[in-house]
Parts: sequence; C-alpha cells; structure tokens
Amino acid sequence: MTLSEWTAVLSLCLAFFSIWLPVQSHLYSNLYAGDKVIRLTPKNNSEVSALKNMCQQFKVDLWQPSSVSYIREGTIVDAHITRNNSHALLAYLQHTSLQYKVLLSNLQNLIEKQVGVWSFRHRRAVSQYNYEMYHSLDEIQRWMFYMNGTHSDLISMFSIGKSYEGRPLFVLKLGKRTRPYKRAVWIDCGIHAREWIGPAFCQWFVKEDRFWRKTRSKNSRFHCYGADANRNWKVNWCDEGASLNPCDDTYCGSSPESEPEVKAAARFLRKHRKQIKAYLSFHAYAQLLLYPYSYQYAEIPNFNCVEYAAYNAVNAIRSAYGVRYKYGPASSILYVSSGSSMDWAYKNGIPYAYAFELRDTGHFGFLLPEYLIKPTCVETMLAVKNIAMHILKKCH
Repeated sequence: MTLSEWTAVLSLCLAFFSIWLPVQSHLYSNLYAGDKVIRLTPKNNSEVSALKNMCQQFKVDLWQPSSVSYIREGTIVDAHITRNNSHALLAYLQHTSLQYKVLLSNLQNLIEKQVGVWSFRHRRAVSQYNYEMYHSLDEIQRWMFYMNGTHSDLISMFSIGKSYEGRPLFVLKLGKRTRPYKRAVWIDCGIHAREWIGPAFCQWFVKEDRFWRKTRSKNSRFHCYGADANRNWKVNWCDEGASLNPCDDTYCGSSPESEPEVKAAARFLRKHRKQIKAYLSFHAYAQLLLYPYSYQYAEIPNFNCVEYAAYNAVNAIRSAYGVRYKYGPASSILYVSSGSSMDWAYKNGIPYAYAFELRDTGHFGFLLPEYLIKPTCVETMLAVKNIAMHILKKCH
C-alpha cells in the first residue's frame, strides 16, 4: 500500500475559532496599540514567586506557558502585557529585579503587518486560492466547498455537528472512494484559535495530496467566555494542568465534552476509531513534536514505535531548512496537562497520537509572518508523510 492509497481525514472542524474581525479605519480599533510581549526566565524560587504574583496581580495574558501553574525555575515565560498595565508592570519588574527581554515592542504594529492589508489587497477567486497567506473563516469555508465540488473523486465534505454559536463543523475526507474502510489519519488544526499557522497547514496539506484560545460558550455564573478545547476531553479530565476557573485560559469546561465542538469531534472519532490509525493535532508555537502521555509521567505501551516515528519525523523537518524540533512525551518535554485530545485519542485505541507545536520559538509567537507559511508547511508535510509511511510498516 502506498501513501497515496491512504484515506486521510482532514478536520478543519476546530478551525472555526480563528475569526478575524472586519478591518476598520484602525484595525481592531487599535485594541493592541502599545501592547508588548516580553520574555522572562526565573532563575530561582524567589523569582518564580515574583513572576507568578506579577501574572495574577496584573492579569497578564500568558502566551507561553498556557498557565501560571506551569511556571517553575528555568521556565521560559512569554507574556503579553497591555498598554494600560505596561508602566506599572515594568516598574514592578524593576523593583523585583526580574530580568526580561522585549520580544514585540508594539503588538498592534505587527498585527497590522500581518492582517492590516487584508482589506486592501486583491482577493483572488477561490480557484486561485493563495496558500501562503492567512484567511478568514468565510474564505476557508468557501475554499472547502470549492475543493469538494472540483475534486469530488478524492474529497468529500460533511458536517459532524454544530459549534456553540451554531456554525457547522465541517470535515474534509480525502482519499479514493473505492475502499470505504481503509485505514485513516485524523488531522485537526486550529483547536486554539490564535495559533493561525495550524489552519494554514491543514489547507496546505489538502493542496499537496487570531488571539482567542478558548471556545465561545458562555458561563451563566461568570462573565468569561469559553473553555480550552484541549482540556475538555474525557481523559483524566480537569486534573493537573487544567483549571476549574472559567476565566482561566486552561479552563476545562463544566464537564468532559461540555463543549459541542469537542463532543462532535469525539463522537466522530469514536465511531471511526477502528479505521483511524493516527491522530495528528497542530498547534503553535515552540517547535515540538509531542506524544502521550500529557497527564502523567509514564511510558506508553508502544513507546518504541511511537518514539521512532517521531525521531524520523523531526529529522525530516530538519532536512528541509535546518529547523530543529524537540520530541518526546508531552509531560516531560512540555508540562503535565489533563483532558488533551492527543491523550484521549491514544486512550481510545488510536496507536499513533501526536501534537505538533509549529514554528517559531517565540520571536514572532502566534503572529508568525505570512512569508514563513510556505517553509513551515513544506517541512511539516515531510514529517506527516514520514509518520504515515511508518504506520504502513509493522513496528514491534
């Protein structure tokens, strides 16, 4: 069996989070003007305490890691600070002698470079779709309909449910229809909306063969929206690395699969889990290739096979442009987190489950420039093909 004979299930069902607002005279009404992103690395317990206190006191938007609970000695911390808090926060850092580096001095300027020209540049017809730029939800869905209509022999499109806001959750199924029960690979991109490079890769994947993290559900007791869709799966739900506070970025939801987006995806995966041999979830940023477990420090039963495939995949990535990825169990390489889609997939019988953290390592963070879409997608395609070919072979 060759790679082209595989059925690949490409899910953009979670990419609907990535919605950019219509460009006005001032993009996002200058919402991020004067905002900064700074990097700090605490060297001792005293600095860890001071940094955690800073995050809580000033309500800092953490870009990396995703929760204050993950901050320990030596942890690289990327923090988005608002213009209103900037003066007081930087004074706090000076008072506590916390060393920091400014990664982005004006977030608004970079956003405008990224998407500010969207309303001015000519949008080509969907038949001339540009895969080297970021697209809105409407554009992505028009593209999905177009691909379904023009490549009906290889692509089928269907909905597996609706989001909290009533939007259809579309899936593209890729592969020849001669054998409906072929082995399959599930890919999802955009489970965290601000990670724009994820949905861009999913579209690139089909061709070849923005600061919101959570879902959009409302909480009746709090004024905070949504849950972390990658903490809402029914596997060690809301244990270490997840929060019961609806206002936290890592809020696990009111119950497992409380989010309709997660429930719909889980229902589909459970129904087809005998066919699906690999689960790939794409995120940003850190340049990591992760595999189970996330929720505990333990070795998975088929560790040797999964690790060998990961080793070859990161080498494939490096072969393109020399970009280095680290690989290993998520709990060891990143941090312990519960309720993740990757662990859920593995626990539900999908033997190869991976989560990619794509480019970069923090210089641009979530605002990866469009000129880096192509090289990121090219190198990632090599990794995906490498994993798929590995699955075709027997591994012991």
